[in-house]
Amino acid sequence: MQVLVTGAAGHTAAALLPALLARPDIHRVIALDRRAPAMQHPHLHYLPLDICDPQLVEHLSGVDCVIHLAFIVLSPRLGPQRRWREEMRRINLDGSQHLFRAAANAGVPQVIYSSSVAAYGAWPDNPVPIAESQPCRPVPGFAYSEDKAALEQWLDVFTTSQKKTVVSRLRLHAIIGSHGQALVNEIATSPYGLRLLNPDLPIQCLHQDDAVTALLAALSYGQGGIFNIAAPDPIPWSSIPRRWQLPLSPRQLHRVHTWLRPFSTGLGDPGWLQVLENPLIVDITHAQKALGWRPRYDVRRSVAQVRDTGGQSPIRPWSG
Repeated sequence: MQVLVTGAAGHTAAALLPALLARPDIHRVIALDRRAPAMQHPHLHYLPLDICDPQLVEHLSGVDCVIHLAFIVLSPRLGPQRRWREEMRRINLDGSQHLFRAAANAGVPQVIYSSSVAAYGAWPDNPVPIAESQPCRPVPGFAYSEDKAALEQWLDVFTTSQKKTVVSRLRLHAIIGSHGQALVNEIATSPYGLRLLNPDLPIQCLHQDDAVTALLAALSYGQGGIFNIAAPDPIPWSSIPRRWQLPLSPRQLHRVHTWLRPFSTGLGDPGWLQVLENPLIVDITHAQKALGWRPRYDVRRSVAQVRDTGGQSPIRPWSG
């Protein structure tokens, strides 16, 4: 089997590539990214391309599966929001659509897309837990959420309009671990806590190892579908040990964040802090039954493991 991985220099790929290359049925992995992946392997071949490249279809000949991880999470640019927002949309939405079309035109049998629960949005009327049938309602101003939802809605049409390529959409929760998002790891490990209106707000996440096993399970399954992927047994926000409580609510911190954002890309785009105001808990039953996926880490153990290791993440927070 020959597999092409987009975003191969990013966080999730750093955890996925060793496990993918260890499978005996994989004889070649093509790592597509503008930057080379950190690891080297005889069966790993680096392809220095952007997913928007017009020649992409030529490199998909003979590929059995595309695992699409490339997605900008945090804007890589300072300056006016309009400018970096256009760049994010070009990669996240336009680039992803181009990739799916290219895969279908090249006759790739399967694409596995690492979507996100952010597409559902964090809303006060969200059911707990959220099933895959829940409509996508992104958080306005949270660019990552907006782009994930827009691509999901486009895929609703794309998957019914063509039959050449089977698409699996894995709606992953926030990934934590040594290869997790630095900002997400910081929320889990910081000694500072926020004053939430509801201190018992249930929270959920996903350990990087379980994200990897879910992607591999979808590869073996090969029949496509939509699957929520998250750690089981959500915990209340107040159960995460903190040394100090900041006298700020997420809404107040959002105003501070908006003021500071022009001076730092590591803070993320305006809007993501609203996710801490409402529940975003997903039901993983479908993935467990259809994919045979069994997460090793519940939420409490995931957070504890990251706190014990300091949540260090050596990779930059985006990759295309």
